[in-house]
Amino acid sequence: MSKQTVLFVCVHNAGRSQIAAAYLDAMTDDNVEVLSAGSAPASEINPTVVAAMAEEGIDLAAAQPKILETEAVKQSDIVITMGCGDACPIFPGKQYLDWVIDDPANQSLAATREIRDDIKTRVQGLVAQMTGNDD
Repeated sequence: MSKQTVLFVCVHNAGRSQIAAAYLDAMTDDNVEVLSAGSAPASEINPTVVAAMAEEGIDLAAAQPKILETEAVKQSDIVITMGCGDACPIFPGKQYLDWVIDDPANQSLAATREIRDDIKTRVQGLVAQMTGNDD
């Protein structure tokens, strides 16, 4: 597989896109560059998301929300949006996916775990698609 770049975008880049990026990074090797950003980034990662990912052995404590830049979309092969509406610019030749996933903001840890597990399953499917192992 040639090197691919995947960009996960949500509104605040404090929950869903951070979870997805962390899982994809953990599930792939150096052949995948993983980016995440938000159309209106929060000041910090949702603490409940940090706790839920820590249960999976993934440390998001030092992660910082980032603003969605047009350049990140341009350099990405796959752009996955999660509730950011029309904020993501569209460029020809990119694969765009829209994952409808609840926002973990203001959710309990139990609800955040369900969101985390949904995202994990979707990322596993994405990895299978990217590597051609989607049987």
